Amino acid sequence: MIYQEIKERVDYRIALIVLALLTIGIVSVYSATYDARAAEIFHKQVVWVGLGILALAAVAFVPFRLLQLASYPAYFLSILLLVSVLILGKTVSGSMSWFNLGWIRLQPSEFSKVATVLALATYLARSDVSLRKKRDLAVAAGIVLLPIALIMMQPDTGTAIIFLGMFFPVLFWGGASRFTLVAIVAPVGTAVAALFGTTPFLTAVLVFGVLIYVTKEGRIVAAAVFSLTVLVGVSVQFIYEGLKHYQQKRIATFLDPNADPLGAGYNILQSKVAIGSGGFFGKGFLHGTQTQLNFIPEQWTDFIFCVPGEEFGFLGAATVLLLLMGLLLRGVSIGASVKNRYGGFVAIGLTAIFATHIFLNIGMSIGLLPVIGVPLPFLSYGGSALLSAMTMVGILMNLYANRKEY
Repeated sequence: MIYQEIKERVDYRIALIVLALLTIGIVSVYSATYDARAAEIFHKQVVWVGLGILALAAVAFVPFRLLQLASYPAYFLSILLLVSVLILGKTVSGSMSWFNLGWIRLQPSEFSKVATVLALATYLARSDVSLRKKRDLAVAAGIVLLPIALIMMQPDTGTAIIFLGMFFPVLFWGGASRFTLVAIVAPVGTAVAALFGTTPFLTAVLVFGVLIYVTKEGRIVAAAVFSLTVLVGVSVQFIYEGLKHYQQKRIATFLDPNADPLGAGYNILQSKVAIGSGGFFGKGFLHGTQTQLNFIPEQWTDFIFCVPGEEFGFLGAATVLLLLMGLLLRGVSIGASVKNRYGGFVAIGLTAIFATHIFLNIGMSIGLLPVIGVPLPFLSYGGSALLSAMTMVGILMNLYANRKEY
């Protein structure tokens, strides 16, 4: 009887997945710091894992209704912290994103992602709100754009992109019109295409033009969206020139890593060498040359995926990817099974955050995306990111336990 009760209320599958990822993360951080004279990094990560498990347990067992009631206060507190960090924060790697608390540093934008999902879900779950209404759509966009604006002032482009990556799936889940979804994707897609040259830009304009025409809800609005799409694409060059120098170098390196192999392109090239040299079975634990000889600076942060890729080869990298995929599938499954509309939005929003992190981090590790400083959940070193990720898993487990409540 007790076993059945535990099985009914505890999602052991997501718990096992996270435990496996944490184990791989600890092993990877240990290996990355082994010959880098950075043992303190490993010790801190162990402490953060312990604190993260406590945070997961606390959130998983908090009353479900209390979680919903705390959504708006948590959001407003996160906004206050984002404003405060612009005034009192510490600049790290050109971004004023951190509170320096001595032994530890906290990044409020990590927790803001969770709070924004909770607030957005609370608003969209209201019976009088529909994403088909322009006013409601505008309010939902405002909830997401406010923290994005504050984060871009730090500036922290990578974290800002995470918010956008979360918003689109939530809109899709909430029943936004096809035209709305196309109108969001079209300018972004055209801007990215413009980075690769005139032909990709014109192709994107043509494709999105057809989609806008097919899904249009009004000629005037469709014409405005198409004009904005073209304008954004044409403005890419001007926007690029207005970026900070290090941001320009990251984009240029993404387009051609070999253009500056000893500078901006160094990490990407070394990362690809590390992963590619692992072969099928890998070089063995603590035997990865790129890792142990410190070819990738601070590999334990954004380039941690190289460690299992080099030392455990294709099998190690595939195991990490399968575990991460399992996490995403469980998140979507929980979102689909929750009877409560608020819970469904929260599950999809949190899962989308994980998905965006995974896509961006691994994409930049293998040279398919520019380096934008996004950690890999549960593997990368970092207290704020790990606590945030564990809190999100705790919320997912809470939703699973209360999935039958309306």
